[in-house]
Amino acid sequence: MVPSFRKFIGMVLLVLFVVVYALTAMVIGDLTLQQSSNLVRFIYFGIAGLAWVIPAGAIIWWMERGGKSRT
Repeated sequence: MVPSFRKFIGMVLLVLFVVVYALTAMVIGDLTLQQSSNLVRFIYFGIAGLAWVIPAGAIIWWMERGGKSRT
């Protein structure tokens, strides 16, 4: 696959993933933590706010993998 096309596909996937992930985490947190304490909400949203980094890193790794020569 051409590196510039791979980066374009990766960028689109990354934007879609972050939007869908953020909305999903927000809805899950809102629906399940309505009666919880503020500390539990803080912990949930702290973890949910950082958990997207690992899959996003995998997408970025895939984007960059095709651009380098393997010598």
